[in-house]
Amino acid sequence: MIACLSIPGLELKAALRRSPSLELRPAALAPEAGAEPLLGPLTAAAEALGVRPGMRLGEALATCPGLVLVDPDPAAAEQAWEEIVRGLEDAGFAVEPAQAGVAYFETRGVERLYGGLDAALRRALAATGPNWDARIGAASRRFAALAAASVARPGQVVVVRDEELSGFLAPLPLTLLPLERRRAEELESLGVRKLGQLAGLPGGAVAERLGPDGRRAWGLARGGAAARVRGRRPPAEVAESLEFPEAVGNELTLRRALGALVETVLARPERRDRFVRKVALAARVVGGGSWRRTLTLREPTADAERIRVALAPRLVELPAPALELRIELVELTEPTGRQLELLAAGAEDRARLREGLRQVRASTGSGSVCTVVEVAPWSRIPESRALLVPRDE
Repeated sequence: MIACLSIPGLELKAALRRSPSLELRPAALAPEAGAEPLLGPLTAAAEALGVRPGMRLGEALATCPGLVLVDPDPAAAEQAWEEIVRGLEDAGFAVEPAQAGVAYFETRGVERLYGGLDAALRRALAATGPNWDARIGAASRRFAALAAASVARPGQVVVVRDEELSGFLAPLPLTLLPLERRRAEELESLGVRKLGQLAGLPGGAVAERLGPDGRRAWGLARGGAAARVRGRRPPAEVAESLEFPEAVGNELTLRRALGALVETVLARPERRDRFVRKVALAARVVGGGSWRRTLTLREPTADAERIRVALAPRLVELPAPALELRIELVELTEPTGRQLELLAAGAEDRARLREGLRQVRASTGSGSVCTVVEVAPWSRIPESRALLVPRDE
């Protein structure tokens, strides 16, 4: 079975850890500085008063004048999510995080350890802790597990068997599908509002009308393709921070502090003989919030100057003066040397190709590197001739 752990509103829950009293009041996550003024996740009290996620700020304040806006704290959310994932890994599950608040794992390897499927899922739910209102869905297919988690109540486990799959997915809304808003509105205008209605349409007609995205959504509405879960690599724990005696908003001072941090973190013994592939820059800002940006380097490197030059432009995005600056080496390469070729070889170096694929996955997430597999080369519809299958290591 493939299981999906879902924690809706993780960013708001992490930000509210600084002010637990707001959990019982109408509150919502404020939009980030410079972003479109749309509300993020909100509390149950705000939802009961008619406020909805994604609502424009002015409309939300007119609907609920007492609405409290909580400043985003992405660093706290990232740390909380890392703690949750590690809790699952400590319980014996190989976890594949999809995004903050959503992760997949397989139960096949631990069912005998915990005494069955239900016991293993309960153990995973307990490993996340009682403060996150987590829910878990399980099925033989990834999308079905996500759909099961989306209808589960906090603290509930929903298991969908193969014989129940089509009947379970049929009444669910199209919002579960990764469709563009324009495509979803087009389907609604045609009277298609449920997964079962989309699954009942001919696949060729959907592909002709909506293109490859529609064809993929049609396949997901029918349960999706079987895909195994790929457990993540253990993250690197190399970080350095610098706390300022007073808030700093001067870019020159911040750049000098960044240069000192890069030199210090690269000198850490844990990084020895390894190159940096992915790095994060975070800050604690005035007002109690935080700011965080993650960057995947074009090529793994241990050159302090290259890393500093890559991160320095991000400092202008700080929404407020910084009280603390922090740099994290999120992902490192293996501790092996690299010998460059004197002359270019005729055939492609497979080791370098694998390294490039890892670089792409680090930047765009798992499932972003795929292989084209022909399934119906005789079809007259181009989208039906081949499928994109995630490429293994």
